[in-house]
Amino acid sequence: MTDKKKKPKRPHEVYTLVVQVGRKPGDGLPEEATGAGLVCYASGVDEAEAVRETVAILKQADLAPLDVTGHGTLAERRALGEEIGEEEVELMERARVENAVIVAQMTPFFDKDDT
Repeated sequence: MTDKKKKPKRPHEVYTLVVQVGRKPGDGLPEEATGAGLVCYASGVDEAEAVRETVAILKQADLAPLDVTGHGTLAERRALGEEIGEEEVELMERARVENAVIVAQMTPFFDKDDT
């Protein structure tokens, strides 16, 4: 018999991530859009895991992630003086409970070339 010690389960935090996506066939973005910006809440034992999970989920959704910027956990954001609304807190809690990635906002980008 082997006596394997179980590693203590690390608690998950929820991280606020801003993701820029490019274009990809079937991505569901408006035809004229050049990409989009997404605000996501992602659960993970650390920010790196939250980023990996978010990128994987977005790729499964036929999006093309280009860049991810982390904005920290709820506690970190509050420590920086950010005011965070109840709706945002509820979405973060949902991400934590469901161990999920929640896309809270998607804003398509359009070229502003008037020439």
